Amino acid sequence: MSRLYGDPVEVWTREGRPVQFVWRDRLYTVHRVLDHWVVAREWWKISETDPGERRFWRAEAATGGRAGTYELRFDTAGADWLLVRAWDDAPP
Repeated sequence: MSRLYGDPVEVWTREGRPVQFVWRDRLYTVHRVLDHWVVAREWWKISETDPGERRFWRAEAATGGRAGTYELRFDTAGADWLLVRAWDDAPP
C-alpha cells in the first residue's frame, strides 16, 4: 500500500539522479533507482524559457535501519523537489 504526500524535500543528486534526500528531518540514502520517467507539463503552463518538465524517480532508500520505496519529483519550472508517494514501511 502507498500513501500520497507532496512534501517538499531537499535532494542531493549525482549525474542528475537522486542519491540522498531529507524528508521530515531524516536523511535518506538512495540504494537503487527502480524507475525514472519524464512528464511534460500542460501546454498552457509552459513558459518560453522553461519546457516545464516534471521528472520522477521511484527509488529504494533507507534512513537508519528503516528502508522503503519513495517517489520523488523534480519540477524544472521551479527547480523544486517533492516526495510524492511512499510505500509500505515508510513512516506515516
